[in-house]
Amino acid sequence: MKILATDLDRTLLPNGSWEGDSEAIERFNSLTEDHETIVVYVTGRNLTLTEQAIQEYGVRHPHFLCGDVGSTIRKYENGEWRFDEGWAQHVKQASPRWNADLIRETISDIPGIQLQEAEHLNQFKLSYYVDHTQKDDILERIDKMVSGRFDGVIVYSFDSQDGKGLIDFLPASATKQTALEYVAAACGVPREEVVFCGDSGNDIFPLTAGFRGVLVRNADDQLVEKVKEAMAKQPDLKVYFAKGDFQGLSGYYTSGVIEGAYHYGIFES
Repeated sequence: MKILATDLDRTLLPNGSWEGDSEAIERFNSLTEDHETIVVYVTGRNLTLTEQAIQEYGVRHPHFLCGDVGSTIRKYENGEWRFDEGWAQHVKQASPRWNADLIRETISDIPGIQLQEAEHLNQFKLSYYVDHTQKDDILERIDKMVSGRFDGVIVYSFDSQDGKGLIDFLPASATKQTALEYVAAACGVPREEVVFCGDSGNDIFPLTAGFRGVLVRNADDQLVEKVKEAMAKQPDLKVYFAKGDFQGLSGYYTSGVIEGAYHYGIFES
């Protein structure tokens, strides 16, 4: 059983500033079917936005969706989505001090942040837009206020398309990393045999957690540096950096996912 997990925006989806290969998504869909691969989308998108991406770009439905930055898990079977209630119960038990309302109250006076729309929030995800030019000061202030209090983690990322900084507050047990670990365990696949592909800041956890990592060629420079630093400290980490010039593909977006999957033997020539 093979698991290929991937972020969506600017990883599997060609929606960044680089030009993607026109045939790459169709090839991805075919390869995952032909090789009977379990496909997992691990994304900041909620269910509605994931369905929009599937319709807009033509990517296949996954077997599992770790959505909302890993705070929700759904399985896709027989043309329908099924919410994983077991995941919700697991998070509540593993992070008993999590309290989104209290975090929101605690940081309410910090300038330079704006609560995101209701559709981007849930019981395990509190998200803000951030003035990227003030991010260091904002993150320092937030850390002083919430660190060690709520069984949580703070994930910062930057949307290069619209120039917005993004902060997600999540239970420590409900991140992209832990959601993928949960799915892998449910499928009986060891962590070190799971391939995860990413491109930006909130992918740092799964890329450095012991999965087989893939950075698409268009990955953010800051993420690349963080991953290289982690690899220097943890020699056993496996992360592949897509280079392009592979089977006529560029290495950007979907093409980098395909290249990485071949590198780790998910797909075979």
